[in-house]
Amino acid sequence: MIPISETDTGVTFAIKVHPRARKAEITGELGHALKVSLTVPPTEGRANNACIEFFAKTLKVPRSSITIASGAGGRNKVIRVMGVTAQYVRGRLHL
Repeated sequence: MIPISETDTGVTFAIKVHPRARKAEITGELGHALKVSLTVPPTEGRANNACIEFFAKTLKVPRSSITIASGAGGRNKVIRVMGVTAQYVRGRLHL
């Protein structure tokens, strides 16, 4: 089970991104991170935008509620979701 932290600024959790995949989906867990496949290449911030879009749809929250708290330049990232609880995120991600 991946750790999901709940703070005053929102809920955060770690992910590991696999770009250029066939399908955008959650493919499992790797250590303390959620493995996420995205269909776009990691150039010019396209993977970051796709990641935000993916989690906005999956968690059913506005795009503006999701930010990349750290790791925008790499495959290991920390996602921050504002306006929800850790329990809500676990339920939507089926963790």
